[in-house]
Amino acid sequence: MPVSPIKMADAIRVLSMDAVHKAKSGHQGMPMGMADVATVLWSKFLKFDASQPNWADRDRFVLSAGHGSMLLYSLLHLTGFKAVTMKEIENFRQWGSMTPGHPEAHHTPGVECTTGPLGQGLAMSVGMAMAEAHLASRFGKDTVDHRTWVVAGDGCLMEGVSHEAISLAGRLKLSKLTVLFDDNNTTIDGVATIAETGDQLLRFKAAGWAVKAVDGHDHGKIAAALRWATRQDRPTLIACKTLISKGAGPKEGDHHSHGYSLFDDEIAAARVAMGWDAAPFTVPDDIAKAWKSVGRRGARVRKAWEAGLKASAHAADFERAMSGQLPTDAFDRLTAHIAASAEAKPANATRVHSGAALDQLIPAIPEMVGGSADLTGSNNTFVKGMQPFDAPDYAGRYVHYGVREFGMAAAMNGMALHGGVIPYSGTFLAFADYSRPAIRLGALMQARVIHVMTHDSIGLGEDGPTHQPVEQIASLRAMPNLLVFRPADAVETAECWKIALEHQSSPSVMCLSRQKVPGVRGDASQNLSAKGAYELLAAEGGDAVVTIFSSGTEVSIAVAARDILQAQGKPTRVVSTPCWELFAQQPAAYREAVIGTAPTRVAVEAAVRMGWERFIGEDGKFIGMTSFGASAPFERLYKEFGITAEAVAAAAA
Repeated sequence: MPVSPIKMADAIRVLSMDAVHKAKSGHQGMPMGMADVATVLWSKFLKFDASQPNWADRDRFVLSAGHGSMLLYSLLHLTGFKAVTMKEIENFRQWGSMTPGHPEAHHTPGVECTTGPLGQGLAMSVGMAMAEAHLASRFGKDTVDHRTWVVAGDGCLMEGVSHEAISLAGRLKLSKLTVLFDDNNTTIDGVATIAETGDQLLRFKAAGWAVKAVDGHDHGKIAAALRWATRQDRPTLIACKTLISKGAGPKEGDHHSHGYSLFDDEIAAARVAMGWDAAPFTVPDDIAKAWKSVGRRGARVRKAWEAGLKASAHAADFERAMSGQLPTDAFDRLTAHIAASAEAKPANATRVHSGAALDQLIPAIPEMVGGSADLTGSNNTFVKGMQPFDAPDYAGRYVHYGVREFGMAAAMNGMALHGGVIPYSGTFLAFADYSRPAIRLGALMQARVIHVMTHDSIGLGEDGPTHQPVEQIASLRAMPNLLVFRPADAVETAECWKIALEHQSSPSVMCLSRQKVPGVRGDASQNLSAKGAYELLAAEGGDAVVTIFSSGTEVSIAVAARDILQAQGKPTRVVSTPCWELFAQQPAAYREAVIGTAPTRVAVEAAVRMGWERFIGEDGKFIGMTSFGASAPFERLYKEFGITAEAVAAAAA
């Protein structure tokens, strides 16, 4: 006799109750409420094979409401993902387990992205759908043809990033994206309507989505709605009306049951109500077999897909792209450009140098997909010949994100995690604060995303302190696993692009100038920026008595200050520091040699001092910013704020 799908859903409910109860921490409310929707989706619609979690053409399932992680862990265990054993379910939220409090990418097989900060999973899913559409255009639908399904709750849809993501997806008509809204009218503080009374269906519809409401506990109606979603020509929202902690007796529908709140008596009563006689962390054989069959359902489709890929002309190129490996000739043109720049030492803004580097990279690396938050001309992220990424074919490699910095950064995370795409995009560095939550999550997820952030100091001039970043560089440098580049000239800028592209497990930020600066590097024999910091100019006339450390546009100021000090008979070195994170990874002997033994150390950067102590020590001199900027031409600003060669030389006296 076939197992009832209700019983299959109850398995999710019971495992979620048991795991949260044992951990005395977590959230069983959403997993119990969405168990019916998840059962129908995974058993009838989701394209996956539990034996091959990384199958390239699998559907992507994103749990944007990441606090309900036991929904996903239960599904992974029940369908046969080997890493998620019953022992791991029992070890929910414990040290070293495969079932951390919130889903984490690259930690648990079957988890597509790290979620928990609400709304970001939804925004990343937009990027995944964008990547699917682009790769389908590039390689054909025989190779790339899958959907992205998202479970989102009231909190996800309240977060501001959801507005950015929803409007972008609607504009792009991403028809293979479906959001399953856990419409339970519940937040931690009480019913959702104490804070939100908007009509979510009308909101999504206004943004260009197809929308439908359904009883989230009626399996037949759920299946009909999911089938409807697959036939639409635009992204779809299915509002699933559910009861939080469905099946939990008195706590069913109670907002207090969002988190750890079911105790022994209540769990026992819930088991009786569900007719569940099995011991804790035990799934009856018939139900377990039914779920394992679901996990094997996609094997035949996967094998047919693999056979088709093997026979295709683009198999090697597709596999290389999805692996994250770059073409063998990825940097041939860039290497020639670096050599020419070292010889010519062109004077220009580093944002212009970045654009020149992209001129060499875009034709060589087809996985690169660029864009800007409505600042294309300022960010220099567009390369001549690029076409817009847009419906109906999505072949273009340039995304017009609009003024949606947070949504842009999150979508790029989704694109990178999907695979086959290396996203980069631009905005102003001051607006890194809009992007920051997604940058942080990208660093946590080890996503190769390149954030081009121009207008990186008071050097942007007349726009004034609202647009002049002062503390942003230091705050970004404080973030683990984020490469923050601040190149000094054309050579360093191109070198930094090469490094960012080669690092598959770190996002990068390119801090680039608006104002012109002279070239300082005449040596292109090796990628010195890869060391993070290096001696640009040695002392002359004896051992160094002064070392000047700098980055970006202030390196040329350091060079000019060195000329002053050398003329005064003070042997002086200059150290360029384009990437502190890479410098920290160098052997201790190298770091010590670069810092040197000069008794006087000075640092100069048009930003706050925070962090420079690693180079100059607590007693070192710093020339930079101690306040916000002002509106004026950049030459006047540097003079008024005392960031000049003369000031650096005086500090070294």
